[in-house]
Amino acid sequence: MQTIPEIDPRRDVLVVIDVQNDFCPGGALAVADGDAVVPVANALMRRFEHVVLTQDWHPAGHRSFASSHPGRAPFETVSLDYGEQTLWPDHCVQGTAGAALHANLDATRAELVIRKGFRPDIDSYSAFYENDRASPTGLAGYLRERGFARVFFCGLATDYCVAWSALDARRLHFEAVVLLDACRAIDLGGSLERALAAMREAGVGLTQGSELR
Repeated sequence: MQTIPEIDPRRDVLVVIDVQNDFCPGGALAVADGDAVVPVANALMRRFEHVVLTQDWHPAGHRSFASSHPGRAPFETVSLDYGEQTLWPDHCVQGTAGAALHANLDATRAELVIRKGFRPDIDSYSAFYENDRASPTGLAGYLRERGFARVFFCGLATDYCVAWSALDARRLHFEAVVLLDACRAIDLGGSLERALAAMREAGVGLTQGSELR
């Protein structure tokens, strides 16, 4: 039976993943019910002493956009030099309203905002690495220098950026916990169940933010 975590302000940090307009209803790459995470994330941010936000931040014409591949449609896959890539609708383009954090997300207590996906030729799901698995965002070094050992994740989307971030946290020897009630998934072809299974196998804790002590 999994132990319900107790928040420790000395070693714990909450990372809120990509709660941006383009991932919420009405956005270019909307996650179903994505805006439902906003009040839950706000409540969590009031409980944690330390908070980090991430923000998808693509240049126009990014290589992960279907529009950059003539004859291809969104949600098809292609093989790129760093592996298989899902092609997405144009989204979270730098400086656009779609790339902005959701207006109701209370970001005032965030100590750091990590922007990712700004390299034109590499997509980025994880808060720690671009999808080539080699280009770091700098988050791991920041967390280590601050003395954090356990990372709690919430945001969008469970099966992509949240899961990749949690799996990388484990790979980098952090403890990792995903707060499922503060996440929503895209779930392309069973991607949510695959992500949950991968996280369980890697030792990521899966719980509800409402159950934190």
